[in-house]
Amino acid sequence: MSAKKGDATALNASRRAAELTALAEQRLDILVIGGGITGAGIALDAASRGLTVALVEKHDLAFGTSRWSSKLVHGGLRYLASGNIGIARRSAVERGILMTRNAPHLVKAMPQLVPLIPTIGTLERALVRTGFLAGDVLRRLAGTPASTLPRSGRVDAGRAAELVPAVRRDRLDGALLAYDGQLIDDARLVTAVARTAAQHGARILTRVAADRARGDGAALTDQLTGESFDVAARAVINATGVWAGQVDPALRLRPSRGTHLVFDAAAFGNPVAALTIPIPGELNRFVFAMPEQLGRVYLGLTDEDAPGPIPDVPQPTPQEVSFLLDTVNTALATALGPDDVIGAYAGLRPLIDTPGGRTADISRDHAVVESDTGLFSVLGGKLTEYRHMAEDAVDRAVTSRGLRAGECRTRNLPLVGAPANPVATFRSAVDSGAELPARLPSSLVARYGAEAPNVIARAACDRPTDPVAEGIDVIRAEFEYAVTHEGAMTVEDILDRRTRIGLVAADRQRAVAAAEEILAAAE
Repeated sequence: MSAKKGDATALNASRRAAELTALAEQRLDILVIGGGITGAGIALDAASRGLTVALVEKHDLAFGTSRWSSKLVHGGLRYLASGNIGIARRSAVERGILMTRNAPHLVKAMPQLVPLIPTIGTLERALVRTGFLAGDVLRRLAGTPASTLPRSGRVDAGRAAELVPAVRRDRLDGALLAYDGQLIDDARLVTAVARTAAQHGARILTRVAADRARGDGAALTDQLTGESFDVAARAVINATGVWAGQVDPALRLRPSRGTHLVFDAAAFGNPVAALTIPIPGELNRFVFAMPEQLGRVYLGLTDEDAPGPIPDVPQPTPQEVSFLLDTVNTALATALGPDDVIGAYAGLRPLIDTPGGRTADISRDHAVVESDTGLFSVLGGKLTEYRHMAEDAVDRAVTSRGLRAGECRTRNLPLVGAPANPVATFRSAVDSGAELPARLPSSLVARYGAEAPNVIARAACDRPTDPVAEGIDVIRAEFEYAVTHEGAMTVEDILDRRTRIGLVAADRQRAVAAAEEILAAAE
């Protein structure tokens, strides 16, 4: 089982082995350390400018913070409320680029419903409405059409209940409705960016650790074989997020933990809008109950200091669980309890260290810094601005090292799966001779966009269009494609990052056999 020859976007074990061997024999223009959204974005930016690039990641793509977000592409409204006009404007611009050019298949408009219940007073209502109107202004200034992201407004109680059936009806005075960008999944965005970087010539190497990183190279170790070698580069960029201080001990970050709870969508009446509740006493913070893929609702978000050692997989605290439940229950007709929670996850924000105060008040801006050894590091930032952060980092490396590179192209560069990306048609189902179903599953199209027919057409496994387990909206061909095209090497890669099946323990147990079968066939 392997990707067909000529597929420049396919990440798999054979490509990894060949590129790892070649890497030891070449001096790179840029070595990127870290396979989250920032590192993948840097690799794409640099490769699309014509630079020789390799990205190395100790674990898997999107192993860290990049898979633990709210899956939102924020338009910057929160930052406008706190007076940071620069971040607000950039966020709105970057959201528009993702929704209209880079990844229209992965980012859609999500309705955000603020129910006007008695606990939301007159002042809070006015502030929310003013904020939504300001969001409309940001959208227009960013050039995002209303056909992509509708205008905000007010709806009556009946319409509010249609959008979120679980909302409390008692003295419900309608609702305020606005729209923001929502990712089908953050880890899928990372994978798409990484594969697009590979399409432009970048080497994307997971399970490769970087040690003794400096401005002109690093020592690399293949985590699968234990073999080590040195690689030379004209510039090295540390994009490891909350782990940046482990690569460069001089760096100081202040991690902040954000926790989400996972529910069956039926607990919220199978909503089609995100129930959005202002946090009491806060001007620009909300709790969101967001409808997600696989029939789930994610409830978040917290913002808590997370000092101490950085865990590979952060864990929610009981206090955060209680806070989220208590806040959302103020807007529900029937209260939810701990027994309704079927999964949970937490991620650490890589905030730039600011002494004192709350992490919620620390700027989400980013910085590109250079160490005494010449190593560049990207600190801070938000997922929405990953493309801008990558452009900033590559600009800095090109200027400082005198690299010969073209202008940044990523503003208008469609990712794998976007209709304008050539991979959507370069090996069509018709060319392959595969027999496709009369109608592709909507969930498959939501995750793969224009590439969806290829997922089935390339499948060599038995029963490719069967679900991986009863009641799970993922087909067997997706598991195979994760291995042959998306760099998945373990059951965890498949269940926890290429799909979100692993968020619910019972679903994981039912799907693990299919993942093991697909991996065994690939050996």
